Amino acid sequence: PIATVAATTLSTPINMAALANMNAVTLGSRAVAGRKVAARKASVAARPARANVVVRAAATERKFNFSAGPACLPLDVLEEMKEDLVNYKGTGMSVMEMSHRGKDFMKIAAEAEADLRQLVGIPDNYKVLFLQGGASSQFAAIPMNLAPEGGVADFIVTGAWGKKALAEAGKYMETNVAATSKDSNFSTIPDVSEWKLTPGAKFVHICSNETIGGVEFKDVPDTGDVPLVADMSSNYLSKPIDVKKYGVIYGGVQKNIGPAGMAIVIVRDDLIGAVNPACPTMFDYQLMADNDSMYNTPPCYTMYASGLVFKKLLKMGGLEAVEKMNIEKAKMLYDAIDGSDGYYVSPVDEKYRSLMNVPFTLSGGEDLEKKFLKEADAAGLESLKGHRSVGGARASIYNAMPMEGVQALVDFMAEFKKNN
Repeated sequence: PIATVAATTLSTPINMAALANMNAVTLGSRAVAGRKVAARKASVAARPARANVVVRAAATERKFNFSAGPACLPLDVLEEMKEDLVNYKGTGMSVMEMSHRGKDFMKIAAEAEADLRQLVGIPDNYKVLFLQGGASSQFAAIPMNLAPEGGVADFIVTGAWGKKALAEAGKYMETNVAATSKDSNFSTIPDVSEWKLTPGAKFVHICSNETIGGVEFKDVPDTGDVPLVADMSSNYLSKPIDVKKYGVIYGGVQKNIGPAGMAIVIVRDDLIGAVNPACPTMFDYQLMADNDSMYNTPPCYTMYASGLVFKKLLKMGGLEAVEKMNIEKAKMLYDAIDGSDGYYVSPVDEKYRSLMNVPFTLSGGEDLEKKFLKEADAAGLESLKGHRSVGGARASIYNAMPMEGVQALVDFMAEFKKNN
């Protein structure tokens, strides 16, 4: 009987519980065992088609992921990555296995930079660097490259990430908080007329979109001859970028571009070439530029995945088309919040509401918020919990979040309000 069952498993999918039961019948008489095995085989044979349908459905079912980062990626990009995972374009290797010095990966890297330059409109006098360490490493790298001998840098602090950039830079140079919205719990951005800038500062730093607080610069501030440095981690490629107005643009890719593990730095070439004597080799922008971001092994797979996203955004019509889509998504969600008669509340100054990260609270209090988040998760709306430092809820609706996802959230919010 055991041999019979083993042979059956080669041709007919069965579950482990059924297999255990079928093996157990060998303890009985041969006649009884034979009848039971035959019955089991007949039962299993009748089920595989139905079971396979369930498995396929489960494999393709995806949640709407509102995580602030790592965040959702475009489904068609994921499908292409899956298709090429084991054997990339007939090379006989996965991208994860390729030498970063080999011709196959060198082509991937060159295309990624070329597509990004075309997508954003990056001038020739700006370097593009694909670096490990995420945006937080740049908090140290920027003062080490832009202020090799120290000096003063001005910071416009509009949230948690601006605070962290300020603290890290303070280890290497003098810093000045030229403006902050701390008194409003970082719910707005101070008007440029209120900024107290330092004459001769090495740079002015802003976080163009605060992921936690959900405030976003809508215009590029004019800092004159002082280089403007912008952390764009959570709104990178969400709208057109006038690169010429910045000295440095940087950001982690795990929110709006690709998988975690990389930062993209766009830096004007006259700002690099000298570094703080204590600067680690890996933080030297000139060295990384001279080596095409490959002084050591780069984050190869993240570069590859990001390159696929660049191609997709170009096919969509570029960043103008992307911005239009994002405005429509954000409007749908903010309209639902504002039209809830105070049931849902946005704490952010309307003038500076982020298109990417939408925090909101429920006026019914913390217990109601917990219920909302629990039921939202059960409904397939993933990671809506607000950051631990501020609580409430937060929907991150990056480029890859489809309109259907925002509509599903808005519908859920309306139904929850109706029932609670």
